[in-house]
Amino acid sequence: MTKSGAGRVLFGVTALVVAAGIVIQLVVTATSTEGYFPDNPDRVFNVFAFFTIQSNLLLGGTALLLALGTERDSTLFRTLRLNGVLCIAVTGIVYHVALAGLSELSGAAAVTNFLLHTATPLLGVLGWLVFGPRGRTSFAIVGWSLVFPVLWLIFTLIRGEAVGFYPYPFVDVGDLGYAKVVVNCLLVALLFLVLAFGATLLDRRLNRTAVER
Repeated sequence: MTKSGAGRVLFGVTALVVAAGIVIQLVVTATSTEGYFPDNPDRVFNVFAFFTIQSNLLLGGTALLLALGTERDSTLFRTLRLNGVLCIAVTGIVYHVALAGLSELSGAAAVTNFLLHTATPLLGVLGWLVFGPRGRTSFAIVGWSLVFPVLWLIFTLIRGEAVGFYPYPFVDVGDLGYAKVVVNCLLVALLFLVLAFGATLLDRRLNRTAVER
């Protein structure tokens, strides 16, 4: 199998794992009696308010397009591809550093938790490191990639003020206050920027090495 063929397989597997994780999560949420929203469809719709779900959708969507083998080189696709990789990396890091010990899960809930917080971050980062595609990241693309997480935060804070629900403890204004939430978000933003600039420099190095070969 050629490298491009292997890449398409890995991207396809990544998209399937994302889809499986999200579908299982929707079923678990729809059939559960716990949570902030007591009734459906509010409970199910609320799943999509989580950064974890949105970052998985970004990763899975761009991985699917790459698996289909359609060459894409627009600024929009470059941005979404970088967003998918960076956001899923942030999801994995923040979950395992700050959130993993907050609840004990079992059964299907534990399965979807593993898929969305561990498996997809590993697959997403591995796929980008090995198969790229290379030469699609720049500091301009990094700038565009900031739009999504900023919009998510704005939406989360406005919605939280309106309905009283915050998807993660570190953005819960009701418990922490705005000052603490701002500090927490700045720390996550710093992590995102470090990963973004690191990915850009690494992409240039890997692309240069590939061209020299």
